[in-house]
Amino acid sequence: MHEPEPVRSAVAEPVQPTREDEVAAAGSELIGGPLGRHALLGTSWWTPVRVVALVAIGMFALGLVQKAPCYHSGWFFGASSQYTHACYSDIPHLYQGRGFADHLVPYFDKLPGDMDYLEYPVLTGLFMEVASWLTPHSGTIQHQEQWYWFVNAGMLMVCAAIIAVCVARTHRRRPWDGLLVALAPALALTATINWDLLAVALTAAAMLMWSRGRALAFGVLLGLATAAKLYPALLLGPLLVLCWRAGKWRAFFQAASGAVVAWLVVNLPVMITHDATGLNIREGWAKFYTFSKERGVDFGSFWLIWAQNSSSPPTTEFVNTAATVLVVLCFLGIAALTFTAPRRPRFAQLAFLIVAAFVLTNKVYSPQYVLWLVPLVVLARPKWRDFLIWQACEVAYFLGIWLYLAYTTSGDAHKGLPTQGYHWAIIVHLVGTLYLCAVVVRDILMPERDVVRRSGDDDPSGGVLDGAEDVFALGAGVHPPRHADYFEGPQVDWGRPETLAPEDRRSL
Repeated sequence: MHEPEPVRSAVAEPVQPTREDEVAAAGSELIGGPLGRHALLGTSWWTPVRVVALVAIGMFALGLVQKAPCYHSGWFFGASSQYTHACYSDIPHLYQGRGFADHLVPYFDKLPGDMDYLEYPVLTGLFMEVASWLTPHSGTIQHQEQWYWFVNAGMLMVCAAIIAVCVARTHRRRPWDGLLVALAPALALTATINWDLLAVALTAAAMLMWSRGRALAFGVLLGLATAAKLYPALLLGPLLVLCWRAGKWRAFFQAASGAVVAWLVVNLPVMITHDATGLNIREGWAKFYTFSKERGVDFGSFWLIWAQNSSSPPTTEFVNTAATVLVVLCFLGIAALTFTAPRRPRFAQLAFLIVAAFVLTNKVYSPQYVLWLVPLVVLARPKWRDFLIWQACEVAYFLGIWLYLAYTTSGDAHKGLPTQGYHWAIIVHLVGTLYLCAVVVRDILMPERDVVRRSGDDDPSGGVLDGAEDVFALGAGVHPPRHADYFEGPQVDWGRPETLAPEDRRSL
């Protein structure tokens, strides 16, 4: 006579970080301590998503306050004060430098100076142009640049809130993970350096759509994100190998076709209009791509350490080729890891790894590039200790680059950090990112160490991949070791989607 199978609950309770994360529990003492066992959830206007959104806006506002010394004087007076106060931003400088003050149209009107066309992708150029339309073109140029930065800051604040909300909603049972995004110091410090938050917001929204099983919407949003910044296109690589292992080809091709069409819809009008006016089409539209290729070794990369400590520094052509080879090798390694892992990796884990590989091997790492990784880190490894270790490394690099620029622009005064000190700041950034890569790879090889899966989920950001059976695997993926099926937390049927109770659904 067979024993009856244990009855599993159909209700999946939201995960409370203060109950499972010691750092989150310790930090919660500032606001009254960890959530109690009998706390009433979903009965207040203060839902997790709303709290996360408001905290993100508050932290963004603190980042604006940090830029106050530059807003009043640093951007306009003194060669190094914007660096000594660590409040530099490209936005006010490019208002005049890229022709917005003179009503020049990006990609169509040639610019005076060394940069003959706007060197940003089309959707970012449109974002910059819209901000210019909203900026009063009157008064002194300083007054206009201040307004331009302020208008852009308002638009970027919306992007920051969208990122936090999307991350909070991507993992249905983990809305409080969005606080990691909202409270990230590096996000507040770098949000208004450049326009990267637009692409990050579109990518976060795309990840949310994929988690809901909306492959075409994911593709469209990812295509738009790629039209704003190149890195989001990298996410199609991990998605390809995951869908291969799970046999979800239809969803992948929907996503890929949506991305291509969305990218073309944004870019083709600019290209065609250039042709119709008789201008050199690809000189304006393709400036971003040619500039990226021709740009030499720059700040933040290990290539810079090599170049500044070598009597024969690597050429730009060599670095371009070597960086491409390294990224391809990383992708092949991620593909091998995907097919041989004891359990199919989560989409967010691989998305983080491929973007991190690009960041680590690229010939430049501007301080705002940390924004690309923040939402991916939270979805891949929502552990407060690891997140804060990485953030500390990124804040150290943020301070290091400005102090180094202060040193190089202050003449004989030598204010700031000398070259060797800056090299150590780069190493700290590299080590922090490599540390996260290591723990994510460990989570993939040992799923019982994965914070998300220990809570009983399979791949909550995986959409059609969540709970799907494998159709192609290699090595350990075919015969997973015993530890791959063991979890200390509540057990679930991996192939059975769970539904939330009405009161829990309201809290998401």
